[in-house]
Amino acid sequence: MKAIRIMAAVLTLGFCFASAALAAAPAKGKTVTVASDATWPPMEFVDANKKIVGFDIDFMNAVAKEAGFQVAFKNTAWDGIFAGVEAGQYDAIISSVTITEERKAKYDFTTPYINIGQILVVPKAEKGTKIADLKGKKIGAQIGTTGAMEVKKVAGVELKTYDEVGLAFEDMAAGRIAGVVCDEPTAVTYALQKKEYSSKFKIVGKPFTKEAYGIVVKKGNKELVDLLNKGIAAVQKKKIDAQIKKKWQLK
Repeated sequence: MKAIRIMAAVLTLGFCFASAALAAAPAKGKTVTVASDATWPPMEFVDANKKIVGFDIDFMNAVAKEAGFQVAFKNTAWDGIFAGVEAGQYDAIISSVTITEERKAKYDFTTPYINIGQILVVPKAEKGTKIADLKGKKIGAQIGTTGAMEVKKVAGVELKTYDEVGLAFEDMAAGRIAGVVCDEPTAVTYALQKKEYSSKFKIVGKPFTKEAYGIVVKKGNKELVDLLNKGIAAVQKKKIDAQIKKKWQLK
């Protein structure tokens, strides 16, 4: 009886260790819920079929495939997107989020997956080529973005913020602001590719910041960061990200 009991105990203990190991490892096929503010073409936006599409969406799907998990996207307004990941409403954020020291103090980031710069868009009649040339005028940017932060740095210009960058371009088309600062790919989409704006706006100068995007995760969730980094590394090694850039006409 003792031998049988000892063997049973060993088997039970082994089962417990195995169960604990499985619980600690990311489950194959697990679903990661990812928030994105789908108002920022070509990175993330809603298409004619009401589907969230864009570079970030394709990139995240590729990361999920390489790392062995499923992804569910949740269209979330920018002004509450960070609070949502803190509250556990979703697991991660992929939404053209620049990695900054201030944000790193509050959230965890994956390794960078693309580099982007801020750029200025103005009406075609405007002669200024940089933010400082627009002193005494209003410049628009999406609230809480690095574009808005850059405008704030320049004395003499007034920052006007918007919940969505598209609203800033609408205001500029109506003559209510003199410029818009945003990420270069989004500037290209609005100023050069949208029919309603291509004859009205122009991009001036070159990108005046160098920024890296990362996927945001709640502070302390190392397991998820590691899982995402595994996927990012595979996507980059296989040059899948280059294919996605080409699809969305990114440099």
